[in-house]
Amino acid sequence: MLDVPRSGALVAWGNALLSGRVGPDEAVARITHGDEPHRVAGLPGESGEVGLSLALGRLRALGVTGLRLSLPVPGDPLGLPGPPAFNDAALDAGEAAVTVGPHGHQWGLVPEGLVYGPEGDQATRVVWRVYEAADRPPAGPFLAEADRELAGALRDATQALMRLDVAGTGARANTVAAVLRGGRDDEESPLAPGYPARAVRVVEQARRVASILALASGDHGAAVNAFEMAARADSFAPLERACRRALVAAFGAALEPSAAD
Repeated sequence: MLDVPRSGALVAWGNALLSGRVGPDEAVARITHGDEPHRVAGLPGESGEVGLSLALGRLRALGVTGLRLSLPVPGDPLGLPGPPAFNDAALDAGEAAVTVGPHGHQWGLVPEGLVYGPEGDQATRVVWRVYEAADRPPAGPFLAEADRELAGALRDATQALMRLDVAGTGARANTVAAVLRGGRDDEESPLAPGYPARAVRVVEQARRVASILALASGDHGAAVNAFEMAARADSFAPLERACRRALVAAFGAALEPSAAD
């Protein structure tokens, strides 16, 4: 299943903290999720790195009322408001969190993760780099739109998956069928308190879609030459984009007054 990006955890639990639904200790524990304590560098008013709890409190004191997720790829700067320094760092990381708050002052947070230690006893150190971000209203996608887009892309890609013999027979066919049926009932949502039920469903669907994409990229199915392999990859590009858009919309739904269950 899809690993939720670190910026997603920061957005979900940061929003829950900023709205008063959880306390700082729970929010930080959920964001770090087994990592070593996260640090934040470049925070306004601080000359060095600070802890995540202090950083979230400082952002709230600066007027930040929420966070949005960005999942950009080259050619599709999804959720990035600029300027270039922030956009470039977010593109390199493939993710970022963008603040929502006082007019004229927004920031972007980009995670840098370092895994160290011997195999079997490794730890992850994460530093969030804070950049100035352009003050622009969100361009979407919004939850209802992204939900419909993902459902349509999934239908189209499922037909392509079968036509191109990605599923095959035996174990792979069983895996595809299980993915399409849905995730496990005991699987915990990465979203925090305050998110609408529709956002939870969209994240679950996006995780299933990511599993299909991972399976599809594992081999070339019935594709037997370079042209057919390229056509096969192209058939899944809309699904990958719809998956990213769905996650951005779902994690931003806590700030979307019109998001309904």
